[in-house]
Amino acid sequence: MIADVKETAEQKMQKSLEALKTDLSKVRSGRAHTGLLDHVTVDYYGSPTPVSQVANINLIDARTIGVIPWDKKMANAVEKAIRDSDLGLNPMSVGEVIRVPMPLLTEERRRDLTKVVKQEAESVRVAIRNIRRDANSQLKELLKSKEISEDDDRRGQDEIQKLTDDYIVEVDKLLQIKEAELMAV
Repeated sequence: MIADVKETAEQKMQKSLEALKTDLSKVRSGRAHTGLLDHVTVDYYGSPTPVSQVANINLIDARTIGVIPWDKKMANAVEKAIRDSDLGLNPMSVGEVIRVPMPLLTEERRRDLTKVVKQEAESVRVAIRNIRRDANSQLKELLKSKEISEDDDRRGQDEIQKLTDDYIVEVDKLLQIKEAELMAV
């Protein structure tokens, strides 16, 4: 009983942590990385398709992403999709290659991005605490229906609290790494 509650809580906390990693990877620093274009979709013969499924994406240098569409007719659509995305990028076609240069971030923009990252981390912390609350209420229900003893309830709550603390430490580590990455010139 307690193991099931704990396992469910841990799975939910892990999903929250993975969601944070995904969100943080979308917040761009001054460096280029291919994962930046993961959520950009292009209209591929009538259906929205991720750019990574219609083109080869690689790094040309530390500040430039190269996109080579497999279907040459898709080059303009891919370029337009990248330009219209919320990333603020300005791609340029050079022959068959679409070059996507990363603009330099100003100090003010870096501070704004740091605030955004902190808000995302805080929302994940809140989600983890809500998972803890739900797990503890499940334990209380088990205690109320006399399926577990008070000692088991207490032990279960302690285990869930330790799990919560561990995941919040992970969130703090991810936040610290991303802040350092954003503030690096």
